[in-house]
Amino acid sequence: MIAYLTGKFVYKTPAVVHVDVNGVGYEVQVSLNTYSKISGLEAGTLYTYLQVKEDGHTLYGFFDTAEKAMFVQIIGINGVGAATARMMLSSMHPGELAKAILTGNLKQLESIKGIGRKTAERIVLELKDKLSKNIGETSSSTLIYNSLEQDALNALVALGIARNSAENAIKKASASAPSHENLEQLIKKALQFI
Repeated sequence: MIAYLTGKFVYKTPAVVHVDVNGVGYEVQVSLNTYSKISGLEAGTLYTYLQVKEDGHTLYGFFDTAEKAMFVQIIGINGVGAATARMMLSSMHPGELAKAILTGNLKQLESIKGIGRKTAERIVLELKDKLSKNIGETSSSTLIYNSLEQDALNALVALGIARNSAENAIKKASASAPSHENLEQLIKKALQFI
């Protein structure tokens, strides 16, 4: 499995990016969400998912781990393929998509090209519980959507801090200094509120 690629973006379109990693070129399928974030960059990291099928291998790339995690959750649904998952992530940011699924907003899901009523219902049915466990909700029912905040939450939980305490600390840290430059700063600030 290829977990991520770090290299030069030698070719970019809204659907495909070629990443040069030390002289080896990888063709990576991307969503519009990822493309919009890397369009101005000459180099960077894409978190990847390698899909192996009888007719070939396809590498999908994502700007952050939150988008990759959402992609993996979506393709785990019976009858929903990688092309549909990529279309969903091109139409909505991972946080917006998670909110639509958690609130059961079928109309919003149906507005995505290729998603009909039955598929939208299946997505909500199969992912609602998984997302509520993975993303977590606070007592005020507000979710953490920011990928930096999500990474900080995962780090704090990995350190053994209860999810609710970690979420509250991250929200307080973000409110006290909304423009954290990196993950390390956010985690340090959040630890002060625990």
